[in-house]
Amino acid sequence: MSTKIFVNLPVKDLSRSMGFFTGLGFTFNPDFTDDKAACMVISDDIYAMLLTEPYFRKFTGKAVTDTATSSESIVALLLDTRQDVDRIAEAALAGGGRTAEQTNENSPMYTRSFFDLDGHHWEFFHAAGA
Repeated sequence: MSTKIFVNLPVKDLSRSMGFFTGLGFTFNPDFTDDKAACMVISDDIYAMLLTEPYFRKFTGKAVTDTATSSESIVALLLDTRQDVDRIAEAALAGGGRTAEQTNENSPMYTRSFFDLDGHHWEFFHAAGA
């Protein structure tokens, strides 16, 4: 059985968020993108649906988490190389993201974490042998 994952994230400004993630090297599937939602392609099996906050609330019936004071999740992605981790993290910071956690050089995993423009916590890491 082939399984794909779609992580749904609320965003305040869809076009600004799309620009941020385009700057990190991601693309969007136009078949699933409109003025309320954008389908960000992470890999052949992983996607992030960026949903405007009002549209997101229609699915949950709940208030959107205030990422300034609360955490909802950490989206962690394994990359092929440390250079890929650094490239994405540096692009995120240059595009307006904020550092979430410093790289831990003593860990078997090389990790860079950041908050995107809407405060969602992303972690990109490389693990030798994984």
